[in-house]
Amino acid sequence: MLLRVALRLSHNFATAEDLVQESMLRAWRSFHQFQPGTNIKAWLVKILLNQWSTSLKSSERDRLSVELNEDLTAPVEWSRAPHLETVDVVRAIDLLLPEYRVVLLLTVIEGFTCKETAETLSVPIGTVMSRLSRAREQVKKYLNTCANSSSKKANLLV
Repeated sequence: MLLRVALRLSHNFATAEDLVQESMLRAWRSFHQFQPGTNIKAWLVKILLNQWSTSLKSSERDRLSVELNEDLTAPVEWSRAPHLETVDVVRAIDLLLPEYRVVLLLTVIEGFTCKETAETLSVPIGTVMSRLSRAREQVKKYLNTCANSSSKKANLLV
């Protein structure tokens, strides 16, 4: 689960592995701070997110952040069927700003509740709900654009 989250955050397998390894090392060193009876997944994700944030501050922030609004019509390297594909959904998530992407990953993909996500990210639950709503809206907007461009291409082939 940690590797999956790290990979979605970093967009690079080697970086994700390093991030998980550093996070697990920090968790091992800080295990005495874990409170039994609480959600250990949330605790580990929080350590991972703190580690990711630290690594972003060291200059990777600009390289990893891509705004969804940049260019939705830019050509894509893969061939596209006339319907939405899994790769479209993955790309839509990858294009989200990091604060939206992490909320979507934790709640929708990893199954954390909004309350758990808020505690993990140390933000108010309203912020989590707002970011989740915006993330879903942006993913939907991107997928609608993909579907529209795919149907136009399909019509040209007929």
